[in-house]
Amino acid sequence: MAKERLDKLLAHEGFGSRKDIRKILRKYEVLVNGSRTYDPATQIDPDTDTISVDGEEVNLHQHVYLMMNKPQHVVSSNKDGEHQTVFDLLDDSFRTPYLQDKLHLVGRLDMDTEGLLLFTTDGELTHRLISPKNHINKTYLCCLEHPETPDHQQEITAQFAEGIEVGPDDNDPPFTTEPAQIKWIDASTAHLTIYEGKYHQVKRMFIAVGNKIAFLKRISMGRLELDPDLKPGEYKELYDDDLEKLNN
Repeated sequence: MAKERLDKLLAHEGFGSRKDIRKILRKYEVLVNGSRTYDPATQIDPDTDTISVDGEEVNLHQHVYLMMNKPQHVVSSNKDGEHQTVFDLLDDSFRTPYLQDKLHLVGRLDMDTEGLLLFTTDGELTHRLISPKNHINKTYLCCLEHPETPDHQQEITAQFAEGIEVGPDDNDPPFTTEPAQIKWIDASTAHLTIYEGKYHQVKRMFIAVGNKIAFLKRISMGRLELDPDLKPGEYKELYDDDLEKLNN
């Protein structure tokens, strides 16, 4: 991996602006591979070099990966003049000047939708997960306004499996969905797996078959499942095992 400036890496890890880090280098003992440095431009190889600040080793993130259980009534956006955003729910350590420029969402969820939402600084991963040609599956827990009879459940299952034409929504035109799979839990609850992410797609699919969504929650993306221990609004960092599920 290419080397990075010491001040850039420490800014990434939440030590403040580059001006703040110059002060830290003067005031505190900053060691690179055991040797003290005062130079903010010191070149660091994140894969092999070690940094400590005032005796505490710095964990050098190559990228940040977060899973959030998004709550309802929160906007999937970095800024919103009227509503709370998912970025407002993050700790200050993930809202540093460096991360404000790099940390972004992998797709979005509607304001009234709960569930699995990913944040990362890894642009390559984001592109792969949201690119339509890769057909990354996303599964939703769907609670419907009206219960469905067994016969209509079978009809819906067949229609979704073939791809169904949905009507327009706001400025989004009608379209025919890719084949999708539905597994019924009971008369008004189902798991729906889709392979694309069009505007209000799940809601429009159920409107097309004469029903409406009462509650919607994304529970998985690819092989990565929402951690059941995360309450709405909570999040956690993802590491090797979870990242492998996104990379396969």
